[in-house]
Amino acid sequence: MFEIIIKDDKGKELNTLQCTKRKCTIGRSGKNLVQLKGWRIAGVHAELHEKEQGVYVSDLSSGIGIAVNGDNASTFGPLLPSDEISISSYRISIVPETKPIPISPTAQEPENVDADTEQPSLEDSSPLVRSSIGVRQKFDEEITEHGQQQNRFLWHKRIHEKLMNAMDLRRTDVESMNDEELTATVKSLISETIAEMEQDLPREIDRIKLAKDVLNEAIGLGPLEDFLADDAITEIMVNSYNDIYYEKQGKLFKSKVTFSSNGAVFSVIERIVSPLGRRIDESSPMVDARLKDGSRVNAIIPPLALKGPCLTIRKFAKKKLTTDDLITFGAISPNIVKFLQAAVLNRKNIVISGGTGSGKTTFLNVLSGFIPHTERIVTVEDSAELQLAQPHVVSLEARPPNMEGKGAVTIRDLVKNCLRMRPDRIVVGECRGGETLDMLQAMNTGHDGSLTTVHANSPRDLISRLEVMVMMAGMELPEKAIREQIASSINIIIQQARFSDGTRKITHVSEITGIESGVVQMQNIFVFKQRSLDEDGRVQGEFKATGRVPEFYEELKQRGLPVDMNIFN
Repeated sequence: MFEIIIKDDKGKELNTLQCTKRKCTIGRSGKNLVQLKGWRIAGVHAELHEKEQGVYVSDLSSGIGIAVNGDNASTFGPLLPSDEISISSYRISIVPETKPIPISPTAQEPENVDADTEQPSLEDSSPLVRSSIGVRQKFDEEITEHGQQQNRFLWHKRIHEKLMNAMDLRRTDVESMNDEELTATVKSLISETIAEMEQDLPREIDRIKLAKDVLNEAIGLGPLEDFLADDAITEIMVNSYNDIYYEKQGKLFKSKVTFSSNGAVFSVIERIVSPLGRRIDESSPMVDARLKDGSRVNAIIPPLALKGPCLTIRKFAKKKLTTDDLITFGAISPNIVKFLQAAVLNRKNIVISGGTGSGKTTFLNVLSGFIPHTERIVTVEDSAELQLAQPHVVSLEARPPNMEGKGAVTIRDLVKNCLRMRPDRIVVGECRGGETLDMLQAMNTGHDGSLTTVHANSPRDLISRLEVMVMMAGMELPEKAIREQIASSINIIIQQARFSDGTRKITHVSEITGIESGVVQMQNIFVFKQRSLDEDGRVQGEFKATGRVPEFYEELKQRGLPVDMNIFN
């Protein structure tokens, strides 16, 4: 039980309420114990939660926000009678009851118990009593863990503020420092700050971990640094400051690690996008970017993201994958590798098709490794991710509009421009709009051996997707002309899929053979046949040749070039 005192912004007391439960809410809706009026107040704006340590306040306003003692806060506690919660023009203070609320009304301490009297052990108790004790212990542990975490966040915030003040007072020029110098300087300042606060710092807080957390938030990506350092984690998803998931071995897991506030998430996003010359604010609340290692980043903030800033990072593998790695993972077979190597060397135009997260860009990187080192390659991407090993590579990256909505350079602009750059091969990270027409024309006018990726669920769906994207170019071409362009431009389609066990595999390797009766004709060269799932839920199957020989292999054979026809048996 605790008392809630409500005042206006001039200090005049408006109401006093008694909360008789552990939780109560504040907001505009009639279901709240504390009802406040105003357009800047959400239906359920905040929650008060009494725990063993005291009363905590949490922001539930989806971006409008609350403040405690003048500072923005997402969660704060335990609250003292002197602490003031600000919600719009209202000022709220909490007066907790002096004696703590027992966890269970039946769990009273027995009076006059002799200290030497033997207490019954957990093993000797009845199943019902053991269950009750177990639940209570678990609840106690969760409350203690949550309280320690909140306490750590509080000290984390204080040390971070002192660190920023110290850097400002010393006029630290971070722009002139490289990464090593900046890290060393900030580490030294954090150590000094913790040493100054040593007497006030609770003993249960790990100093080393606290220093590491403050360092990561000051110059790194906060609690995400540990995920980035783990090579087994492939994707990081921040839904809100206290709701983080990650993908490991193709499966999603919820993390216990959280940010201290939505503001901390927003700071991380700004730290990522600012060096790239991009911005994120209310006028431009979405952004695509990349980390230094090439990892793909997408961020979206309120008012579009209702729970707070949302961040998604698709990690870039530190070690560049090879075909041997893909064979080991079971993503492809040796015969398919031989065929695709011959297709790339003989300058066949290839499109990699697949759904989101199926590994298209990764495989495009692998496939580009077959391009001879003597050729000039121009890559075009929305956000640069490709890392080609060849010496003669020109990388182009699209640019979003500036604050005035001008200056945008699209993928289509870059594809048109790269045709004037004398490329031997053009590699487009992904075709998703009008640039598809320009890419098909490039493939059809002397830039053989070009590569790109497209979102589609099957080789046949890919043809339909390409038709739609060509129409997005604004050219009113008849369907027959579009299909003829597709049939004459693309030679090979590689279809990728992500399976239920999280693995990614090549499911089809198809050849486009021409057009007949207005329909693009194709034949499957290799397919993946799934047999079953094993006891652990892993996909079981094998790669099979269909027996059909691609037309260009027949041409190579007729020209007397060495080809291995046995791979199609």
